[in-house]
Amino acid sequence: MNRQGNPDVLAQARRRDSLDKRQRVLTTLAVLEHDGEKITPAAVAHAARVSTWLPYTDGIREHIQAARHRQASTPPLAPTQGTPPTTPAGLRAELHLAHQEIKELRQERDRLRDALRHQLGQQLDALHAPDLTTRLEELTHHNHQLADQLQHATEENAVLRGHTVSLEEDLAAARTGLRRMMRAENTTR
Repeated sequence: MNRQGNPDVLAQARRRDSLDKRQRVLTTLAVLEHDGEKITPAAVAHAARVSTWLPYTDGIREHIQAARHRQASTPPLAPTQGTPPTTPAGLRAELHLAHQEIKELRQERDRLRDALRHQLGQQLDALHAPDLTTRLEELTHHNHQLADQLQHATEENAVLRGHTVSLEEDLAAARTGLRRMMRAENTTR
């Protein structure tokens, strides 16, 4: 029995996590391309909240290169006229919103981590339940054997105590008889 957990469950969790990260990268890439943002592997990794090496892996790198090629062949969009200029108050508001989003994401991460720990704990408990049941049956059987041995030893002890009392009475009677014989012998001389 593997005491570290079920490797198949852990491998499946890693696969799901990997697929989720790859999907996030592709979705982020599409958003960046749609918004006209400059596409670089580092920018995609940062926006998708994944490791910086993931955009360089096979299956992702090709999509980034294709998006960069499409971006290079399309003329940049002219900025819209209604865009307000960046002000300190606007930046503070964006920073506040970013802090709120980070706080919510951390709470979600903690909640998901706790749920995963709980689920893995249940799986580990389920893995060890048959072992515990077998061990409990063994200990119960051994306990019954010891109880039977104790009962047998108690009965044997009672018999031996009765025999000891009988032998002590016989010894006392033999001593009394021996003393009488010795007196009788001494008086006849």
